[in-house]
Amino acid sequence: MESTVQNPPTVSSVGVRYGLLTGLASVIISFGINAAHLEQSPLKWLSSLVLVAGIVLAQREFKQRDGGFMSYGEGIGVGVMVSAIVGVLSAIFTYVYMTMIDPEFITRVTDKARADLEARGGMSAEQMDQALAMSSKFTSAPVLTLFAVIGTIIIGLLISLITAAIIKHTRPEFE
Repeated sequence: MESTVQNPPTVSSVGVRYGLLTGLASVIISFGINAAHLEQSPLKWLSSLVLVAGIVLAQREFKQRDGGFMSYGEGIGVGVMVSAIVGVLSAIFTYVYMTMIDPEFITRVTDKARADLEARGGMSAEQMDQALAMSSKFTSAPVLTLFAVIGTIIIGLLISLITAAIIKHTRPEFE
């Protein structure tokens, strides 16, 4: 008995579709968190949960459309494709938000970091200034944009390694 799939899915077709949907949801959530000035709260992890859900849903869709089969490599490919698209959309959003919508974002984050350092104590004012000057090199819009893409792809790869191992169902070699 041969099971054939009429329209077999591709890693890119499923990955792009779910990447765009997940990216849109992630951008909306990030905008809400940033607009409410809650970027330092635990709600910032909500976008990561959306990424996990997007990868799992994409892998399940791929498996379902391929007759119940998905190899480990296909699962990783789908997950990385989703995370790459989410990363690009997040990077675009981050750049636009920090340069056009809320240019005071970095100042607000830096002020919060200074307040945290002062509350913790143990550092002189000069040491705090040095630490904040060093961190300011990594908090410009272009650098954060690059970190958004690379970080999302790496996190997506790690998520995909785990979820693909759970969701996979390889085709039998001898049918």
